Amino acid sequence: MQFTVIARDDTAPGTLDRRMAHRPEHLEGLFAGKKDGSVIDGGAIIGEDGNMAGSVMVYEAEDRAALDAILAAEVFYREKVWKDIEIIPIRRVPWPE
Repeated sequence: MQFTVIARDDTAPGTLDRRMAHRPEHLEGLFAGKKDGSVIDGGAIIGEDGNMAGSVMVYEAEDRAALDAILAAEVFYREKVWKDIEIIPIRRVPWPE
């Protein structure tokens, strides 16, 4: 099952600094997820000021519980970079290879 995750960063002072401090671990997790098939795609939300302000990812997970476990291990979740998280179950287009 696929899920789109829209995670908007907290707007509290210092959040962008926390994001940047934990970004290497975040990317490492995404790259590992891409390799194991749990991450389909993703990218940063860019705010009006040009800075990163959140994340949009598409995940493959057995069910919502499995996705919740993936997100619980995500550094931006653990370190409270993300404040508002929207999870949308989707069915991807079966693009030809």
